[in-house]
Amino acid sequence: MKKQDVGHFSELKGTKPSKGTAKRLFGYFKPRIWILVSIIVFAILGQAFNIVGPKIMGLAINELFDGSIRIATGIGGIDFGFIGKIILLLIVLYLLGCLFTYLQNYIMAGFGQSTMYDLRRDVDLKISRIPLNYYDTKTHGEILSRLTNDIELIATTLQENLTQFISAIITIVGVIAVMITISPIMTIITVAVLFIGTNIIKPLVNRSQKYFKKQQKTIGELNGYIEEMYSGHNVVKAFGREPNNIKRFDEINNNLYESGWKAQFISGVIMPVMMFVNNINYIIIALLGGYFSIIGKIGIGDIQAFIQYSRQFGMPINQIASIASLFQSTLAAAERVFEFLDEKELTPESTKDARITEVHGRVTFEHVKFGYNPEKPLMTDISFEVKPGQKVAIVGHTGAGKTTLINLLMRFYDINGGSIKIDGVDINDMTRDYLRSNFAMVLQDTWLFNGTIKQNLSYSSENVSDDQIIEASKAAHTDEFIRLFEHGYDTILNEDASNISQGQKQLLTIARAIVADPKILILDEATSNVDTRTEVLIQKAMKNLMKNRTSFVIAHRLSTIKDADMILVMKQGNIIEHGNHDELMSKNGVYADLYNSQFEENN
Repeated sequence: MKKQDVGHFSELKGTKPSKGTAKRLFGYFKPRIWILVSIIVFAILGQAFNIVGPKIMGLAINELFDGSIRIATGIGGIDFGFIGKIILLLIVLYLLGCLFTYLQNYIMAGFGQSTMYDLRRDVDLKISRIPLNYYDTKTHGEILSRLTNDIELIATTLQENLTQFISAIITIVGVIAVMITISPIMTIITVAVLFIGTNIIKPLVNRSQKYFKKQQKTIGELNGYIEEMYSGHNVVKAFGREPNNIKRFDEINNNLYESGWKAQFISGVIMPVMMFVNNINYIIIALLGGYFSIIGKIGIGDIQAFIQYSRQFGMPINQIASIASLFQSTLAAAERVFEFLDEKELTPESTKDARITEVHGRVTFEHVKFGYNPEKPLMTDISFEVKPGQKVAIVGHTGAGKTTLINLLMRFYDINGGSIKIDGVDINDMTRDYLRSNFAMVLQDTWLFNGTIKQNLSYSSENVSDDQIIEASKAAHTDEFIRLFEHGYDTILNEDASNISQGQKQLLTIARAIVADPKILILDEATSNVDTRTEVLIQKAMKNLMKNRTSFVIAHRLSTIKDADMILVMKQGNIIEHGNHDELMSKNGVYADLYNSQFEENN
């Protein structure tokens, strides 16, 4: 199966309701619910001390106002001792508020990191449980965007904004409670005005959500395109496709600009709307409070306190409005991560956990059926037996099913019918890890990771001695060029191992297979990327390696597999001929045509 064109990702898939996504995200809080409770308790205490401050300050202002009247009428003065006690009390309250807010943030840091640890762990475990066809139909950038950018956005929101959200909710509840004690009427008006404001911004929030989802989706598409073009930049330059690629990049970038601009613009309107509502509320409270003060219903200090509370009440509303836009983007990112976590998984491992006492390498295909789409079978009846130590070559035109056959043997895909057995044990009764531990692969597309040459060669096991690595390197003819490097086997291969030649990379993958010392080998034209002289040496090394081991060789150059014990000729997913070289040549069939055509080309 081939990767889909990256342009196909521009269409949004159906998304789940944000409410369900938020509920699922908060489900990660359950294992540490008591930590969250402690955060809320500290938030309540921290905000409580801050909330009561204006009311207590109102007592001091009332005393100043009443004292000034007493001075004017000559019946007394200002009680500065009382005001001093109020100031001292306020200092203590605000210090306690700071302390509890610090504790809230401190605990929240651990809470947020541990929650994201669980989410990243689930994603990491999911990676190995998703069938191979998922990765065949997605670009690398699209997948990486979900697993890096989206998760990082969730982590940032959880770490920095959830605390503000909790504090804002507590502040709103606490401020309303205190405002009611001052003036129930003014409280009702304040809440009503802000309620109207929240209903005004609600459509804006819903609309911005759609654009935030599209923005996250387009970011994934852009990352996928950049990754694809970067990895193939030599081919792009060779064919002079830079102008076309720039045009395609501009199209995706423009889509990202459009969705990002609309998302940010609509969410950006939320804050000015709420500020306007708060200012209207301030005007109403100032006028109404002044009237109530004139008629003696409340004191000047109470008006001052209520205005402070209305501002204090409006501030968390503004915070929530600001956080809401970020939450929209976060929920869109969470949906994409949960879509990945909800992808169909590999069939469950067998509970039998069958093992082979001593692996000899007898491989049997019995009436195997398979199709990427079960309704459109690719293989209808594959049957053959490979004896221990035999060399089996698989040949056929491109798309004949050669690699698919190997993928079935290693359970990268599960068959739809029949059975595959190793030494009489059905591979479906084995765990995938155990099954694959009996194989080593050398593929045409080399893969080496960022690390030392020694680490790459010992990839199959951590208990490999230096002598084993050197012996394998000599057999694969890599020891000579490795020792030419300044740091020898400790030479670090950079990303994509681009600091060594393609032929050297292929040789190292062959040495890695030799180090693994497998019972069954899989070779996909393993010498296709080396020069003629090196190829002769590698063929000799491979011949020694394949002694007493069952080997499957996907062959493109038929001259390299004339000595194979069995040759399977495939066409459109099925085996149409089998036998050794001489037998197939005598049949004068498909294999003979393939061989003769290559022989003519070489001459």
